[in-house]
Formats: sequence, C-alpha cells, structure tokens
Amino acid sequence: QVQLVESGGGLVQPGGSLRLSCAASGFAFGSYAMGWYRQAPGKERESVARVTSRASSTDYADSVKGRFTISRDNAKNTVYLQMNSLKPEDTAVYYCNARDYFSARVMFNWGQGTQVTVAS
Repeated sequence: QVQLVESGGGLVQPGGSLRLSCAASGFAFGSYAMGWYRQAPGKERESVARVTSRASSTDYADSVKGRFTISRDNAKNTVYLQMNSLKPEDTAVYYCNARDYFSARVMFNWGQGTQVTVAS
C-alpha cells in the first residue's frame, strides 16, 4: 500500500524558512521522479518542484525559483523541500507525489498534505 506522508509545515513570518519532508512507502521510491505540489484556497493544485529518481536534475516553478530547493534521500525514502524567503502567496497545502518527470502525470493517490501559512 502506497503511503505519502508530508510533514514540516506551519506558520511562518514573511521572509522565513521551512523544510518540508515527505516520507514514502509501498513503492520503489528510488525508481521514481518525485515532485512537490501545492494548493491554495480556491485554486487548483500546482507543481512547485520536481527531482529525477537519482537527483541528477531538478526543476522549479518560476514563482519559487531561487527560493525553494528540492532534494531526496533514497536510502530514507524521503523527499524534502527547503523553502526560504517565504512570501504570503506561498500559503497553501503542500503535497508530494511520484511523477513522470517530463509530463504532468502523477503516480499515486495524494496524501494528507502539510499546511504552510506565511503571515505576520
């Protein structure tokens, strides 16, 4: 049974930082590209960052480029999202999923996500 468990969210002031984690189980984690996504209230879920199966390549949405860093530890079946210089518009529920690196296709059902709120 596939499980994706996101954690690390919280309330942070503008300009602050958070590190999200996603613990994956039930599939061959090291064989899949992984992605972080977010969904703000009233908006569709959007891709934020992606990383290839062996972390040889990463890519970011323009809105987070230079501020967010995706990484992974295949030994721990975990993908991370380091978020710096946070802005109020980064407020959303953040999710991870395995994905096809070159298409928008995600592989599994979504987890519960982790809430990130950026406010003063």
